[in-house]
Amino acid sequence: MAIAHSLQPFTIAIDGPAGSGKTTTAKELARELGFVYVDTGAMYRALALHAVRNGVDFNNIPAVCDLLPDVDIRIERRNDDQHTLLNGEDIEDHIRTQEMSKAASDISAISCVREAMVELQRRAVIGADGAVLEGRDIGTVVFPESPCKIFLVADVETRARRRKEQLEEKGVNADIDVIRREIEERDENDSSREHAPLRKAKDAVEVDTTNTTVDEQVTMILALVKRRMNALLEGKD
Repeated sequence: MAIAHSLQPFTIAIDGPAGSGKTTTAKELARELGFVYVDTGAMYRALALHAVRNGVDFNNIPAVCDLLPDVDIRIERRNDDQHTLLNGEDIEDHIRTQEMSKAASDISAISCVREAMVELQRRAVIGADGAVLEGRDIGTVVFPESPCKIFLVADVETRARRRKEQLEEKGVNADIDVIRREIEERDENDSSREHAPLRKAKDAVEVDTTNTTVDEQVTMILALVKRRMNALLEGKD
């Protein structure tokens, strides 16, 4: 879908806590619109994996910052599947674990890390007509000028159930009580960190996905996005 508008790339910012439906929604929106899709969380997971592999403690902030110049993180799409590359290695399967989810939350609280990742995320959409980015600070920090911001929410029970189902699809047995506790801890970490905390942008549209199916939430949000795009193209905003 070509965008004949001064706001290029046309960025759609989707933020929200873990399990709120960001990834599923963002992927489908990007597919429907023919936009670039950027999973910013994968970038933090990749760096966290790199730090773990190199024995770097996340509490050792200078050591974590020293890793950044030698890290090349890329997101590629192959046959509709996302592949996260760390220095050329496909690590997608290694970063989709509960351990890496927690590690990503911890490492993302470090200022030098967020600054580096924000720059990487902005570069990822250069040259595209449009892009859908999902994360926790897309509408507030990465692309605060985004013309279309969505903030997804869902209750903890729903998010824990979704995460359990995702893990089981990968053949991983998971205890829903443990998942619920980890989600609550991550919510607290992400919302209370000093640098770029998780919060809803003032001009974001909040969508509660607790009682919606995947198809319903994608249809609803796609309609919101298209209305926003049309309003801008017609000069109504």
